[in-house]
Amino acid sequence: MKLIAKKSRLKGTVTIPASKSHTIRAVAIASLASGDSVIRAPLLSGDTSAVVNAYQALGAKIDTSDPAAWKVSGSSGRIAVPEKTIDVLNSGTTLRIAMGSAALAPPGRPIRFTGDDQIQARPVAPLIDALNDLGAECASLKNNGCAPVKIAGTLKGGKTAIACKTSQYLSSLLLCTPLAEQDSEINVTLLNEPDYVRMTLDWLDKQQIEYENESMRRFRIKGRQAYKPFDAAIPADFSSATFFLCAAALLGDEVTILGLDFADSQPDKAVVDYLKAMGADIAIAPDRVIVKAAPLRAAEIDMNRTPDALPAMAVTAAFAEGTTKLLNVPQARFKETDRIKCMAAELTKMAVNVEELPDGLIIHGTNNYLAPRFTGGFLLHGHADHRIVMALAVAGLALENQSTIDTAEAMSVTFPDFANLMQSLGANIKTTK
Repeated sequence: MKLIAKKSRLKGTVTIPASKSHTIRAVAIASLASGDSVIRAPLLSGDTSAVVNAYQALGAKIDTSDPAAWKVSGSSGRIAVPEKTIDVLNSGTTLRIAMGSAALAPPGRPIRFTGDDQIQARPVAPLIDALNDLGAECASLKNNGCAPVKIAGTLKGGKTAIACKTSQYLSSLLLCTPLAEQDSEINVTLLNEPDYVRMTLDWLDKQQIEYENESMRRFRIKGRQAYKPFDAAIPADFSSATFFLCAAALLGDEVTILGLDFADSQPDKAVVDYLKAMGADIAIAPDRVIVKAAPLRAAEIDMNRTPDALPAMAVTAAFAEGTTKLLNVPQARFKETDRIKCMAAELTKMAVNVEELPDGLIIHGTNNYLAPRFTGGFLLHGHADHRIVMALAVAGLALENQSTIDTAEAMSVTFPDFANLMQSLGANIKTTK
């Protein structure tokens, strides 16, 4: 699929869909709980379908027939061992969190996980080692520290140390160790994206799980606990909102964004602060965010907490006056793609002066619209990465000539309605085969 974008002005109101990260955590906890839960207003996407399929295979009963309210009958932490390999598709969060849950299974036959080519290139070795430290039996089937993996129980508890280049490792351990036979201690030697761990801890707090947190560097988790059923709504996704915030800051006559809760722990709410620092006209009301286009200036931004925002912020920086530095985000190289390398390559195609750093990007922007190097417009590669595809679409809406972004089917991973919602604001954007 291709996404075709042309110069546009945006105006109107848009409601952001539910958080992928919260939906996945909700499915995992409800599946491990004892009793029946209701997950209201969940995200419907490729990644959330992957987590539903994974936890159904692990023994939960999940009814998604009502898209507004999923019903989950939990397994009380008793993990089933499926005959078939569990395919997490493109969902790295599902893989890491479900690996921890699978480690709670009885000893004996292993549970196997795989995913698409991108998943099979994303490292999970630190999580494998930590689960083994805590009593499970885990291994990479190709001995390369990546999926496919096999996980055998049973997680007992104990001590481990882990360097978390991705926060998903720690979230996985925090979600499974309360159900271990013994108490657990996790020493965290490195932690990127700490706010995603905060999201996990918020779920544990709601579940009244007992743990000690020493400044995100050491956790002690009491064993033999249990998850309880719940009835809860999923908040809107700040990661998805990022594309609308950035697009409106560049192109908005007046765009009103609904559904965002700034009291939520999602890290990408910081994008609002990034854009304000660049001169964006943004007003926050109790139930909405109102954005108007304004001349943007360069900024230096530490993006360690917000790696998912890198592609959209890189595009935004290309239209800001001066040199923007997006720094301290080495984990962006280990997402669905190497997002630092890929964004540098695609911005270069658009004649943007960009420097690639080991942990970020330096972008020499201009507040004038970029001039295409050829009359047919830009042919851009989305790298089968949903966030790169959508970020490049935002760039296309600001350019004089048509931009075509390939591998646009990747949007279905987290935001299948992206193009439709942009169109509702007046964006000249469409999908095509």
